Amino acid sequence: MADLVVVGSGGGSLCAALVARQGGLEPLVIEKTDVVGGSTAMSGGVLWLPDNPVSRSAGVEDSPQDARAYFASAVGDVGPSTSPERVEAFLNAVEPMTGFLMEHGVPFRHCEGYSDYYDELPGGKARSRSLETELFNLRQLGPWREKFRARMDMPPIPLYTGEVSPMSLGPRSLRGAATVAKLAGRMIAAKLTGREMRGTGAALQGWMLQAALRAEVPIWTGTPVVDLIVEDGKVLGVEVERDGRRVRVRARAGVLLNSGGFSHNAAMREKYGPSPASAEWTSANEGDTGEVIEAAMRHGAAVDLMEEAWWIPSSVLPDGSPLFAVYERSKPFSMLVDATGSRYVNEAASYMEVGQAMYARHKEVGAVPSWFIMDARHRGRYMWGTSPGGITPRKWIESGYMKKADTLEGLAEQCGIDPAGLRATVDRYNASALDGRDPEFHKGERAYDRYYGDHRVKPNPCVAPVEKAPFYAVALYPGDVGTAGGLLTDEHGRVLRDGGEPIPGLYATGNCTASVMGRTYPGAGASIAASFVFGWLATHHMIDNTARSKSVA
Repeated sequence: MADLVVVGSGGGSLCAALVARQGGLEPLVIEKTDVVGGSTAMSGGVLWLPDNPVSRSAGVEDSPQDARAYFASAVGDVGPSTSPERVEAFLNAVEPMTGFLMEHGVPFRHCEGYSDYYDELPGGKARSRSLETELFNLRQLGPWREKFRARMDMPPIPLYTGEVSPMSLGPRSLRGAATVAKLAGRMIAAKLTGREMRGTGAALQGWMLQAALRAEVPIWTGTPVVDLIVEDGKVLGVEVERDGRRVRVRARAGVLLNSGGFSHNAAMREKYGPSPASAEWTSANEGDTGEVIEAAMRHGAAVDLMEEAWWIPSSVLPDGSPLFAVYERSKPFSMLVDATGSRYVNEAASYMEVGQAMYARHKEVGAVPSWFIMDARHRGRYMWGTSPGGITPRKWIESGYMKKADTLEGLAEQCGIDPAGLRATVDRYNASALDGRDPEFHKGERAYDRYYGDHRVKPNPCVAPVEKAPFYAVALYPGDVGTAGGLLTDEHGRVLRDGGEPIPGLYATGNCTASVMGRTYPGAGASIAASFVFGWLATHHMIDNTARSKSVA
């Protein structure tokens, strides 16, 4: 028995549990997998929070008016999930929620220059509205370190978001070399002092878990939800599997679902999502399988935007693991083409925008996969994934993961691209790229495009001719970091029925819901921010309901 049962431990789950604890409710967090943190712990660990106090203190000029204007122009109205009430609730919660988390020891910092993805629109901010945390020492979690989701297949990387772009330039650039040296120094210092320092999502969720443990929030891992407990149309709790047996857990104030989407559920992807799709392309955590969404639907919950995801162009490495491409696409000496050899999108645009464009193009010609074409300067200078420029693993070439040829026509033949089409596209692109222009798709004109560009290349850090042999290509697919559609909720986070009325006792946030961001990713950390904010709002609504019930009694 608990007051609030939170299903899932990613995104805003621990935030909701902390709010409940401070508001006098007894929370219980239930996590299906054996580790805490969800896909958030595997992410960049950034929250996009318009008009937040941390960015304002860093000198960013923002206002509620600018935030509303940007939301209206970038996100717009795509249905109930982006209703004016939900947008206002999200924006109004930013200030108090950020302050609350800082009071609980979460040390936020402004992500300088990590621009809104559409900064050219009304209300857009090129200096960023995104927050990250200070680095976190995972050893501070004590015995919970072994139950925390953090990648174990690579050394601890104590990296801030602002260091990714210069590091991707490689050690041959002054900025890249300085960043690599700084990172190496941190890693050596951590090893000498017995710390396991992490940045990005591991840092965010590390601070959140530490705060939850200090508040004595109970967390059950290895506990999948089987169904909701519903009586007379009201959700009273959840039925779970724990230690090999079925357990019914009652929730006096409500159940908050934050179980993630259905990225790893092939049947749901086939039923709801665009085609082709594959769970092999997703970078979401393995627990992202959608059964909690289906359980809520069985009990009358309405859904929307089920065909949408947080798309991110991704390749599939020789070992079968996905590798998403973000900073790689913004670098010059490269382009993205379809099977006809034609460009169809600004390669440096938001990952979600490029993924959507890939599917839209595929309806006309073969664009899944698309091919990322690089000349020798791109491969020689810039990182691809975690491999520095100039170092191409032999396995990449031998396996066919990365194609290589001395001519564009030879490269096209290896990829199954029309050679004449590719040659015509490159010639047309190069004619303008000599002057740093992209009249077709305007690459490099947004601040976000330039964030990951190479500022040594003038006048446009994202545009230069593709002309120096040998040439390389990698197949990119519409991967994702989670689905973006799901249960419909109102401004309080209450799950709604098809008719619009709330299901008593049932709340939801995160990737199991239809996002307040609609079909757009307005800035770095938009999905994580929405998960935190609506977890915050839902728990406050439960606290208020509980207080009203006690006053009536």
